[in-house]
Amino acid sequence: QVQLVESGGGSVQAGGSLRLSCAASGATVSTWAMGWFRQAPGKEREKVALVYRSGYIYVADSVQGRFTISRGNAENTLYLQMNSLKPEDTAMYYCAADPSSDAIWRMTSRYWGQGTQVTVSA
Repeated sequence: QVQLVESGGGSVQAGGSLRLSCAASGATVSTWAMGWFRQAPGKEREKVALVYRSGYIYVADSVQGRFTISRGNAENTLYLQMNSLKPEDTAMYYCAADPSSDAIWRMTSRYWGQGTQVTVSA
């Protein structure tokens, strides 16, 4: 029943910035774990940045210092601020939510968005 819709993707040159948004509907997810994931062609899906039920935040080493995950003021939204983008950041970015923090970490979340494409050129 829960729907997640990502937006904000696009094409940008290396060093540029993008802000991704994830809007949830059908349920209140303010107490759920949520996260951003990405997948490039021919590569496995990987965790980018997560926020657990406790509020603990995980950020992948590859984006540390460049990406920031946050919840919106309305709490049913999730953002990913991406700065200093690199060509290796090029991927489809997905938002996910689950009542279980373990499921978010294991990438077995019950609910996923459709994805938004991010392309970074050199």
